[in-house]
Amino acid sequence: MPAPITEEQARLDREVLLDAAEALFYERGIQAVGMDEVRSASGLALKRIYRTFAAKEDLVVAVLRRRDERWRADMTAHVEQIGEPRERLLKVFDWLAEWFAQPAFRGCAWINAYGELGSTSDAVLNEVRTHKYVFHQQLSGWASAAGATPTEPICLLAEGAIVTAAITGTPEPARHARAAVEVLVP
Repeated sequence: MPAPITEEQARLDREVLLDAAEALFYERGIQAVGMDEVRSASGLALKRIYRTFAAKEDLVVAVLRRRDERWRADMTAHVEQIGEPRERLLKVFDWLAEWFAQPAFRGCAWINAYGELGSTSDAVLNEVRTHKYVFHQQLSGWASAAGATPTEPICLLAEGAIVTAAITGTPEPARHARAAVEVLVP
């Protein structure tokens, strides 16, 4: 009989699984990736994968949730290096331009997930809505501190830049959105 899996091993397995699934889902799409591919990429047995996540949908939600935490933390660390509120807000769009310029950029993972599963998975839809709500709250906080009223146009500029950059394959939409914010928040 094999030795029981320790909590530490279960945690490590979970991270390896999430890393593999995130890379595959983001690069190729959620529906295009089967669990056998996740198994191969993670090196974990299907039995262990399904012990960790009972269904693919659960894995997708966990991937999105963990990505949200990392994505927003990275953005926050980048933006909050700046003390002046207007410059801090503009720094969001500089960060977006850097993200868009990365070779592995495939657009917004949450918009992509919504496009694939939003109409068929309440769990994925809820995760996407939560991410967008929290992102908009965070961005609205920076915009409000910079004197932007209302803040919704700033959020729409960021979202539009993300979608347009994914389609065009260039970081220019972030620069255009930044220029618009400079006009909106003089």
